[in-house]
Amino acid sequence: MKLTVRMLAATAASAILLGAGLSSPVARAADDKKAAEAKVSKAASKPLKTAKDAADAKKYPEALAALKEVEALPDKTPYDTHVMNELYGFVYVRTQQYPEAAKALEAGLTDGFLTEADAANRLKALAQVNYQIKNYDKAIEFGDKVIKAGQADDDMVTLVSQAYYIKGDYPGTIKFVQEYNEGQIKAGKIPKEQSLNLVLSSCLKQDDNDCATKALERMVSYYPKPDYWQNLLYSLFQQEGQTDKSLLQVYRLAADVDVLKRPDDYTEYAQLAIEAGSPGEAQSILEKGMAKNIFTDPKLIDRNKRLLENAKKQADQDRAGLDKIAKDAAAGKTGDKDVSIGLAYIGYKQYDKAIEAITRGLSKPGVQNLGEANLLLGIAQLGAGHKEEAQKAFSAVKGDAKLERIANLWSLHARQA
Repeated sequence: MKLTVRMLAATAASAILLGAGLSSPVARAADDKKAAEAKVSKAASKPLKTAKDAADAKKYPEALAALKEVEALPDKTPYDTHVMNELYGFVYVRTQQYPEAAKALEAGLTDGFLTEADAANRLKALAQVNYQIKNYDKAIEFGDKVIKAGQADDDMVTLVSQAYYIKGDYPGTIKFVQEYNEGQIKAGKIPKEQSLNLVLSSCLKQDDNDCATKALERMVSYYPKPDYWQNLLYSLFQQEGQTDKSLLQVYRLAADVDVLKRPDDYTEYAQLAIEAGSPGEAQSILEKGMAKNIFTDPKLIDRNKRLLENAKKQADQDRAGLDKIAKDAAAGKTGDKDVSIGLAYIGYKQYDKAIEAITRGLSKPGVQNLGEANLLLGIAQLGAGHKEEAQKAFSAVKGDAKLERIANLWSLHARQA
């Protein structure tokens, strides 16, 4: 608020050089006609000078009384009114009567007596003071004019976006902030974290899960913090229409960015992995959960220990014959078995073998889910440290909206890894 007081006081004071026949600095107005009119009339000269002297001496009640005399003059000129309003604005600012100050100083904005530079500063000041007095519509109106004139800094953009948000116009907040962010991105700049958060909050205020998910995707694109990744992936868990297969893919990514927090997540992930034919993956995630002391309830500890024993047993049996099964699959004419073998190798973190098997499978006909196969290939490539190859595989995931979204997030994770 100090900046607003200083700015308002300065812009008001700039118009107050009084005296018969003397013009203000604002006589350098928009056109010659206005410049010629920028003289105080004889009738208004004395009370305006009294008001200015009283204001300079901080005798604000006396200044206001003199200004009331000017206001009562029947034949005051437009410039008399202009200077009167500037003085009103100055005094009201100094006495912290901001609604009255805003009204008085707004009156001088369009009467033609302000220079272009003063008018620009006035817009900024009026945006600030209207925000301060919670007149958010006016704050937006003036702030938007500053922005469209190309004279806004980040603080002004923040003021307008917050004005939209505080007044409860969440669609307006999203539209305004996203347009600004797009401009920043096109200019090669990184959007402010605060503005991205404001979009996210506006989505949540409207209970728009799809909007929130997209907002979180943008958050992790520029600010890959664990909390943002966690919120994003947990929002995907809750999406309608998730199948066991699509949930398993979300769990894989959540585990790779290390944001799984709930005991049930580890349990469900392990069960889904076992059902998908990846017991090594189930064993790995449960051992990770145990090492992190995720399971604290005795019943959960006992349950997940049994699940881990089952996963280990299946993994031992699976691992023993895996290479032979891989050879048999390699001799086959269709690629689905190769892809399944690749999944198993991923579970054991044998990424080079996984890449070989899945690539071989994709070179054959008969792969029923090409999107899933390419996603698994990308995961294997990333696990092996081949980031560029992983990106190519992720970009090849097509035809399934859920898989495409997961692939895009894996691609983003690969760029940040």
